[in-house]
Amino acid sequence: MFQSVLTIGAILAVAVVVVSLILLKATSKESYTGYFPGILIGLTGLVFLMLASVIGKVEIMGAGLGGWGIASLFAAAIGLIITALTDTYANVKA
Repeated sequence: MFQSVLTIGAILAVAVVVVSLILLKATSKESYTGYFPGILIGLTGLVFLMLASVIGKVEIMGAGLGGWGIASLFAAAIGLIITALTDTYANVKA
C-alpha cells in the first residue's frame, strides 16, 4: 500500500505542477488562477481523509481512502510550492 500511495502522490504532483504552470503562463501576472489546481487537490485530499474516518475500508487502485487523501495532500503541497516559486521568479523586477 505504501508504494501505491507514493506512486499516486507522484503522479498527482506532476499533474498539478503541469496544469498550474500552464495556467500561470495563460493568465495575467496579477491573477491567482495558477494556484487553483493545488488548492482543489488539497481540498480533495481533506475530503478523502474525512471519508476514510467515516466509511470503513474502501480500496481504490491498491490504496484506501486515507492513502488517497495523504497522496492528494502531498501532491498539493509540492505543487503549490513549485507554483509559488515559479510565479515569484517570473514576476521579479530586476
